[in-house]
Amino acid sequence: MATASVQRTQLVSPPAHAIPQDVPSGDVSLCPVLAAVGVIGTEWRLSIVHKLLSGPQRFSELLRWNPKLNAKTLSATLKFLENARVVQRTVVSTRPFSVVYSLTEMGLGLAPATRELQAWGERWLRPRTIGPRPLVVPRTPIIQGELPRVPFPSEQLGAYTAAR
Repeated sequence: MATASVQRTQLVSPPAHAIPQDVPSGDVSLCPVLAAVGVIGTEWRLSIVHKLLSGPQRFSELLRWNPKLNAKTLSATLKFLENARVVQRTVVSTRPFSVVYSLTEMGLGLAPATRELQAWGERWLRPRTIGPRPLVVPRTPIIQGELPRVPFPSEQLGAYTAAR
């Protein structure tokens, strides 16, 4: 009887800064997928990372980008991502000063995952049309007692030959 050799891989613990603060410290041996979801698992975190993939953004640009996102939520989410070392905050010394957010190397590493999620969403979650759209015939106003006017095939042919 042949025995199959099973190669066991040891789970590598994520860096301490990548573990969300709401995860108990004794549970460091998380599955890598669960650890990643703990960092980017909310809709706002992932959407902000996706937006920052297009380049550095000021706070006001991020706030205008999504009208459903309020300033308090954006600020808290950016602070969380900064503590997780996914986002880098840079204060630009202009008068008045402005803050620019960009992705760190760890944040840029999320680019393939966000592209795959975008492709999956476009394939499976966008509303699809079923079959071709029905032909819409323009309606002519009906005068009482008159039948609606339907163009004769020769009129359609005349328009076709005139266009040639």
